[in-house]
Amino acid sequence: MQTQKPTLINVIAWTTLTSGIVNLVWGLAASGAALATLVGIICTPITILPTVLGVFEIIYAAKLLSNPPQAVQPSNTIAILEIVCVLAGNVFAMVVGILSLVFYNDQIVKDYFARLNGMDGTLSPVVVPPAPPAPLMDPAPAPVIEHEMAPVEEPVVPEPEAPEVPETPKRPRKSTGQ
Repeated sequence: MQTQKPTLINVIAWTTLTSGIVNLVWGLAASGAALATLVGIICTPITILPTVLGVFEIIYAAKLLSNPPQAVQPSNTIAILEIVCVLAGNVFAMVVGILSLVFYNDQIVKDYFARLNGMDGTLSPVVVPPAPPAPLMDPAPAPVIEHEMAPVEEPVVPEPEAPEVPETPKRPRKSTGQ
């Protein structure tokens, strides 16, 4: 049974593939420019991120374009990361990310992904067993058993001794002879 791809799935696949190629070129160019300066060497990890996203976009687009189609889910994560690419200056990826999120919410696209994943058998419905019926009679309460507890002895803490103050010698009073 062949599942016909809706036009929006093809649009998502081709724009994601194009965005992946643009992100690869963008990331490599930004990394090369960053490596040309001393401060840019510190910023190189930030410029590598569009390159990594581009690889994931190309892989995802290849799965969407494959014939026979592979079971894949809508990738909201890739679409959100495409929107975040605007921080690296890539406005094209941002537009593709917004369009992808809008298209993923279309009912035709949702139905296609549901049929695609159901046809492959990777997403089978989960059967939840019914809960056991509640007993008609209240069970007898458990007997209360009282135990004598041994008295708990509190630990004896020695009281600190007051330091001894040396006595000062008493001087005799001078008597005034009045």
